[in-house]
Amino acid sequence: MGKLLYVLKRIKSMDKKAMINAINVVHKKTGMSRLKIFNDMRQCAVKYGAGYMDYNLFEMYNLTPEQRDTYLTRGRNNELVVKYCDKSKLHAFMNKDEFNNIFNEYIKRDWLKVNDVSKEQIEEFTKNHGIFMLKPIDGGCGKGIEKINIADYDNFDELYKYLSENGQNAILEELIVQDSSVAKINPYSINTVRVVTIVTTEDGKSLLEIPENKRKDVKLKSHIICAYFRIGNNKKCVDNFNSGGMVAPVDETTGIVSQVAIDKNKVTYINHPETGSPIKGFKFPYWEQVLTMCKEASLKIPEMGYAGWDIAFTPNGPVIVEGNEFPGHDIYQLPEHTPDKIGMMEKFNFSKEKIKV
Repeated sequence: MGKLLYVLKRIKSMDKKAMINAINVVHKKTGMSRLKIFNDMRQCAVKYGAGYMDYNLFEMYNLTPEQRDTYLTRGRNNELVVKYCDKSKLHAFMNKDEFNNIFNEYIKRDWLKVNDVSKEQIEEFTKNHGIFMLKPIDGGCGKGIEKINIADYDNFDELYKYLSENGQNAILEELIVQDSSVAKINPYSINTVRVVTIVTTEDGKSLLEIPENKRKDVKLKSHIICAYFRIGNNKKCVDNFNSGGMVAPVDETTGIVSQVAIDKNKVTYINHPETGSPIKGFKFPYWEQVLTMCKEASLKIPEMGYAGWDIAFTPNGPVIVEGNEFPGHDIYQLPEHTPDKIGMMEKFNFSKEKIKV
């Protein structure tokens, strides 16, 4: 019943024009009739929780029913969020100022909330940080983020006027200095690794399955599910896949980029187009520190048991850029990264047997 209700809600809210466009794209690629594509999309929605974007992005029209069943779709991703995340705790991830306060030991940089400080405090911040980031508190997908250089303003009053008008619901953050090895690939943005974690009990259950009055006595385990390198493109200051960036899988045990990068238009990149630096085979520094940091951070609010952590690399070690309360599923199983046509649903199977291994 839950899956059916989800599908009905999605049908009601879906962008019909975008769905038709997706059908036309698949029709042009495959020669399948539009009616057949629509019916197949509908079946994938009911059976696997896949929307029309999943159908097109993962090229589900090329998959057998058995292969389709291995994919993490939007519907299944939503089910994971419901299973592992207490919606009353979402605010801790959705508001950047609150998140920075809770996870400050992993943020490791100066920041302030524009609304909560005086003009003098903002001026002091700009004296210490001539270039900094302006981030909407509740923004996502890299939208609304600006890199501010005080040299672009005639005086502080002019800058303050801009921040007052554009930063009323935003934070200012010290610019992250990127480790030279990562900057060599792309110096125009802070390139991050998205690390996905799930927190379970020792026998593989969600904490939310335990009565609230008994949770404090439960022993928890944090699992690293997967890791993906998010790389900026076109000299933009963000690395987000949905804002023009590219993505490549990282072996979560070694920290080595295992395949080529791809953008949302399914253009693949062996080398970065701006720098010519090779992407596949790159090994991240401080990888053991990254894994430890993500596991520790995931246990700070264990009721938010399914999260994505965006990790940047500085000369002094890894830092958390932000946490994601609804880890996107779209970057994990792109066709160029799944030559065997097997998705990643199995990684989310925390049976007793798997936990013991």
